[in-house]
Amino acid sequence: MNFRALESEQKLRGGYYTQPDMALFLARWVLEKKPKAILEPSCGDGAFIQAVADLRPSCVRRVIACEIQPAEAKKASERARSGRVFEVCVFVDDFLKWSLPRLCGPPEFDAVLGNPPFIRYQYLDPELQDRSQQVFEQFGLPFTKHTNAWVPFVIASIAQLRPGGRLAMVVPAEILHVLHAQPLRDYLLKECARILVLDPDDIWFSDTLQGVVFLLAEKRDPPSGGIAEISVVPLRGRDTLNGKAGEYFAGSHYLCGREVNGKWMLALLTACERALLSHLAEHPHVHPFEAIATVDVGIVTGANKFFLVPDSVVSEHALQQWAHPMFGRSEHVAGVIYNKKAHEENRRKGLPTNFIWFQDALFAELSESARRYIKRGQNQNLHQRYKCRIRSPWYSVPSVYASPIGMLKRSHHFPRLVLNRLKAFTTDTAYRITPNGVDASDLVSCFVNSLTALTAEIEGRHYGGGVLELVPSEIEKMLVPIAGRSRDSLQELDEAIRSDLAPEDVLAAQDARILVPMGFSAAQCQDLRQAWTRLRHRRQRTECPAIEESED
Repeated sequence: MNFRALESEQKLRGGYYTQPDMALFLARWVLEKKPKAILEPSCGDGAFIQAVADLRPSCVRRVIACEIQPAEAKKASERARSGRVFEVCVFVDDFLKWSLPRLCGPPEFDAVLGNPPFIRYQYLDPELQDRSQQVFEQFGLPFTKHTNAWVPFVIASIAQLRPGGRLAMVVPAEILHVLHAQPLRDYLLKECARILVLDPDDIWFSDTLQGVVFLLAEKRDPPSGGIAEISVVPLRGRDTLNGKAGEYFAGSHYLCGREVNGKWMLALLTACERALLSHLAEHPHVHPFEAIATVDVGIVTGANKFFLVPDSVVSEHALQQWAHPMFGRSEHVAGVIYNKKAHEENRRKGLPTNFIWFQDALFAELSESARRYIKRGQNQNLHQRYKCRIRSPWYSVPSVYASPIGMLKRSHHFPRLVLNRLKAFTTDTAYRITPNGVDASDLVSCFVNSLTALTAEIEGRHYGGGVLELVPSEIEKMLVPIAGRSRDSLQELDEAIRSDLAPEDVLAAQDARILVPMGFSAAQCQDLRQAWTRLRHRRQRTECPAIEESED
């Protein structure tokens, strides 16, 4: 969990400013429509105002900007006075506060330019949290406290754009996949005629691991029913910003918004790859994960360092009676089988392999050594932590059970299941998986293949660092081909993942064992791996050969 007190001042205010080449690239595109009035919802030190002024458009009459930081607003105002040919008004105010009274009226702007703040909801002041929720409610959009400040900023900006107007913004790359941005994606598809997402192949903001994209949207005119066309196009190299965004907007291949299925990750695939994925989803032996297994979160302790300990702590405090085997991190499981051998190896390494479970024992019923250990936790104020203080007694962890299969929340190359032969417990860094009508060994063995790996990239999400993360609702949508496998196949998979074998080679071998016998052609398997490779490289920000979209 991240805490506000541990974050930098820059991160808390979302202050990652737009560089001149980015601002000029986006400004040139919106100026193609000859706007008279431009909105800049979070102007910072005035980079976009400067870009518009440098282009000296004769059409622009006024630019209205907001900036909550007085010092930055002053810089923007000073830049606006230098060489401009249009009226500029910079409001020292929160954009959402400024916007809310205007959202009920007719839109006032022909263009929107900006780089909204990237601030988690939990870090916003209470009044800013409330305004964010009001924006969602204004348009009947579902609200979640997992949202980020940039989401309501974009919603309010689109609402103030006239029909036919253009919005060009720098937004987090997570717009394509995070669940909390789904209301925004739905709103954009409803309000716009065409949406282009330009996707840089590198991190362009050096002070953050957050990847960004350029969101270019043209509002529907007339504002009748329908759904937008959408395209996601890679930008390869910073020098592409010397070109014209209008050429990308006019020349890209678009698909109907209905085809992207909520998240926009499918737009990263070629038409042939999307058709193949849709075809294979209908195969009689391919199943959504939710049809063959249930997913539950691991054990929530509220204080993992207290409840998850190595053997040395068990011995020091004589906790053997309450110590149970557990795993929950990638360092605990190198392959796909967790058995006594793996557990003993973790113990030898001194890893925290013990889950301390006092069950519902009263304090007076515990041994003196156990009571001392609990008092030690209280001296560290662990009993005041939220998850601990809402249960009684605080040291009694609820919902403790072991599942036949575990699955780590995060993965580097592709997700994998872990056969829990030791019946060890798992923490909330992993999920507890219970098969439904499928043998546990077969499910673990069949889960690693190019089809499942590709759907994990499409359904999952990633943040800084390129790690893939999946929550239960996303896991349930993944596609898994199921065919009875021998125990030798599971052992071979375990050894392959433990080895230095390249992930592409692991998937190729698994495809030959699982997909080809089910009737998948070698070419189809290769196409799946190629699509997975491209999305994985995008997530990890590593080089991958470009794939051209087919006209067919």
